[in-house]
Order: sequence, then structure tokens, then C-alpha cells
Amino acid sequence: MENLQTWFDAVSNRSDLQRYLVLAGTLIALYLIGKVVRFIIRRLSKKHLIADSPLYAGFLEAIAKSATVLLVSFGLIVGLSLLNFPEKYTDMVATSREILMVIAIGFFVYQLVEVPALWFQKLIERRQSSSLNMMFMPVIRKTLKVLVVILILLQIIQILSDKPITTIIAGLGIGSLAIALAAQDTLKHFIGSFVIAGDKPFEIGDRVVVDGHDGPVESIGLRSTTIRTLEGHVVTIPNGELANRTIRNIGKRPYIRRLMNVTVTYDTSAEKIQEGIDIIKELLDNHEGMHADFPPRVYFSGLNSDSLNILVLYWYHPPEYWQFMDFSQKLNFDIITRFNAAGIDFAFPTQTIYVAGDKNRPLDFGLRDLREKEEGKQTADSNHPPS
Repeated sequence: MENLQTWFDAVSNRSDLQRYLVLAGTLIALYLIGKVVRFIIRRLSKKHLIADSPLYAGFLEAIAKSATVLLVSFGLIVGLSLLNFPEKYTDMVATSREILMVIAIGFFVYQLVEVPALWFQKLIERRQSSSLNMMFMPVIRKTLKVLVVILILLQIIQILSDKPITTIIAGLGIGSLAIALAAQDTLKHFIGSFVIAGDKPFEIGDRVVVDGHDGPVESIGLRSTTIRTLEGHVVTIPNGELANRTIRNIGKRPYIRRLMNVTVTYDTSAEKIQEGIDIIKELLDNHEGMHADFPPRVYFSGLNSDSLNILVLYWYHPPEYWQFMDFSQKLNFDIITRFNAAGIDFAFPTQTIYVAGDKNRPLDFGLRDLREKEEGKQTADSNHPPS
């Protein structure tokens, strides 16, 4: 330090303005050196990543991200110790140097979190499936980073208050209780993230339906999960609520099932209905995407108010949605073509209206029948007078 002080005095010629200019030039030089070091280390980290050494590559990446901040911070710390300040500012400058030191080292540790996270990731890959790794790792990584930030803040508070860390933690007891009560929802969502990671109802990238929101899962955070809906909107759902919701994981379905109702008119004969059933069965016989355990089903299922109903069920494997849609479109065209050729008419909602003057359906036919019955009863009574 004495040699550095001698050099600094010689270069700055003991002038305060020159001292500040030399310090500024030194910081700029350190900033540029940090950029060069970052570039070189990142080249090395990529080589180790290619060589399947992710832990070492992660360590080098942490150094690369921190190099500029560390060099500039330490240069500023040393520079503040070499500058001459009035005596009343001595304590403030000393405190500033300590805080800068904590921030610089804390920033490096914050970047270094990736190394234990990568180690834990490799451990999970050996023991569990990659799905748990994909869901659990973001939570672990963010938790470690939050802990590092909390430790940095505690250390800064200790420097500013000049009290032991144990005293600070004890003093925060009542405050921590108040914060915990105020942040109970946040804590619930934080615990919910671990519940989701443990239950694994979905993975990142799976298409899910939650409370009517349909789309793939983009990320799982400490507090919430993000879903990108099919309309392109981003929906954020707190993990505490998501853990208690009914989740439909469409991405995990083994097939796509289609239930279709083919309706024909009421004047269709039984033979034509059976012919229609046979046509659909023929079209679905060994169809594209069929699995042997899930054959198609076709039934004459009901008598609707305005149609006769043919129920059609089939399953498509694998659950590739757009291929399923192409097949369903082809089937629809084939059914229309074959039914038209067979003379089977499709039904649609209709009403029957009786017109006055229709000889087959006179409007007074009900009254006429009632009148005839009444006249017949009176005739019978006259033929058999009471004794």
C-alpha cells in the first residue's frame, strides 16, 4: 500500500484535481480490462461447456460476469483510501469502502449461485427424471439468489449500525413477525411453488387448462407460474392458488378423443339409418391414428326432438392436434359425400305448421272427435233408460 501511495502521489503530483483525474483514468482502465477479461474467460467457459464440464464452466461464467464489477469496485476502494479527505468525512469514507467491498463480493457470490444450482441439477438428473429438474431448478436457483441478497443486506446493516449480526437478527424479531403476517400470502405462494415442484402436475412447455386459461407453461417462479394462452396473452397465476386448482394437463394426454353426433331427418327409414351407420364404420375402419385398444364406436343413439341421432366416437394417436384436425376434416367431407350419394338427408332444427284447409290435417279434427264421442254417449244413454 505504501508503494501504491508513493506511485499515486508521484503521478498526481500531490494535486487534488490531478488525484481525481488519475483515479478516474484508473477506473476507466480497470473497466476496459474487466471487459477484456470477461471476453477471454467466456471463451474458456464455452470450451469447458462443450467438453461436458458444466460446473467448471459455470464457475468461469460467474467470474466473467463479475470481473468488471470486481475490478472497478476494488479500484474505487483503493482510490478512496489514497485520496485526502477532510477529517470529518473519514468515517463516512471508511464506511463507504466497506459497503463497496460487501457489494462487490456479494455480486460475485450472487453470480456464483449458478455453480451449486448446476451441481444440484446434475444430482437430480442422476436420481430423477428431467421433468423434476426442469420444474424444480428455477425455484432452487431463485431461492439461493434471494438468500444471497438477504445476507448482503444484513451485512450492510451491520456495517451501518456497527452492531454484531446476532444483535441485528434479534432486533429484527418483532419486525420479522410483522413482516411475516403482512407477507403471509407471499409465503403461501412460495410454499406453493415447492408443492407444485413435488407433485409435478405439469412441466415447462406442457399445454394446460387452469380456470379457463388454455396454453403452454412458460415459467415457474418463486411466487407465480406464467402461462402463455393460445390467444397470445400472458397469464400469471400465484402458486399458492395454483396448487389448489384443478389442472387439466393437455400436454400429457395419450390421445385425442372426438365425440360427434350425425343427425338425420325423421322420415329416414330404419334401413337407411343402418346404411348410414355402416358407411361411417367403413370410413373409420382401421383409420389413421387408430390404436388397437381404442376401436371406433358408432351407434344409433337417440330420438331427438327434431332429428334421429347417430353417435360417433373415435380416438386419435398420438395426440398431434393439427394432424387430428386434418383427419377430422377429411372424415367430415367423406361422410357428407357418401350420405348424399346414399340419399340420406341430414337434419336441422325445423317446425311443422298446419295450414287451414288442409284435408289431411283439418284444424277441427280434435273437436270433431270429441263431438262424435259425446253424441255416441248420448245415444247409448237414450237406448238404455234408467230403471
